[in-house]
Amino acid sequence: MAGPGDPPEGTPNGAPGGGEDEYRSVVFDESFVRAARLQEFSADERLGEHHAPAVRTRHAWARLGGSRQAVLLVLLIVLAFGTAVYMGIRHPYKAPEPAGTQPLRSAVVPLAPAGAVPGGTPDDLFAHSPAADYRIGAAGVNLPAVARTEHFSDSQIVSALTIVKDYIVRSSLDPAALTGGSVRPVRLLIDTGQLDQFDRSLTHPDNNGRHAATGWLVRFDPEETRLADRDVRVDGTLSASELGPDALDVAADYTFVYAVRPAPGARQDGAGQHIGKATPGAASLVTVRREMHFRIDRDDLGDHRLELLRSSLQAGPMACSAQSADALHPLFAGQRVGDDRPAVTDPYTRDLVNPPLCGELAPSAEPKPTRPIR
Repeated sequence: MAGPGDPPEGTPNGAPGGGEDEYRSVVFDESFVRAARLQEFSADERLGEHHAPAVRTRHAWARLGGSRQAVLLVLLIVLAFGTAVYMGIRHPYKAPEPAGTQPLRSAVVPLAPAGAVPGGTPDDLFAHSPAADYRIGAAGVNLPAVARTEHFSDSQIVSALTIVKDYIVRSSLDPAALTGGSVRPVRLLIDTGQLDQFDRSLTHPDNNGRHAATGWLVRFDPEETRLADRDVRVDGTLSASELGPDALDVAADYTFVYAVRPAPGARQDGAGQHIGKATPGAASLVTVRREMHFRIDRDDLGDHRLELLRSSLQAGPMACSAQSADALHPLFAGQRVGDDRPAVTDPYTRDLVNPPLCGELAPSAEPKPTRPIR
């Protein structure tokens, strides 16, 4: 006879306890069912956002299956590469970058005459000066004999020397550049990395060693000075050597002699200096020596440009107190410096970026005209 808990047909399959023992571990007892919290959504809730779909949507990531590992590997590689690039940029010990364009360093030294400035006609002055045998204009800027170097052929060196010759002619002999006219022909030869410095030197000249217009070219104030003869006497030397496998150094050392006279209506009292008035109708000579170093790399050879690194200019006759950052202000025939002396320089003061310099023009450098100035 079956027990009170057995089904009327008896225990299934004749086993003791039947299926009850098989499912006993998953059958909830009465206390569990009573403690359970049952919640049934209303019809509105089942139709609203609380209504859960009967079938759960499978995420796309789960559908990738075995390719998930490959995607993760690619992401890790991208992350590692990005981290390496970032650390390379932020690393405090970066490798030094290659040297770029260097700024020009320049100096202008006025040369004061010992006495009155000789005067006369341009031909007479040139004939009785040390420039008597100098060539005229661009003919005085000759290219030297060249030989190939370790990294540059002879044709490349000739090209570099030709660029420098063009610069010397345009910046020291062109009448427009000499008298305050257009400087575009000079600017076209300047390396693009120096153009900002060049433009500032012409628009806002300053005697600070970097922004003097006279560091880039020979220039006279057209309101004070006129050329008495457009034929400038020239003599000097050019030389080229390697700075390295990618650049050449070209050195230029030239002396230019100009015949000048005062511009009509120009002030001739030396701006307060007691140097006397110029002799009417007489011309005088201005001697300018320019020593320059140029850097020309392979890109400059292709672009027909150059970098002017250093420029030292000496010019006379000039007063020591002449402000020569914007233009040269020569003394004219019959004038003298008087009591003008070099400015006082204190060697204990470090505030001066470029202390004033002045020299004395040697009497042998001045012409000896047949008719002396009265």
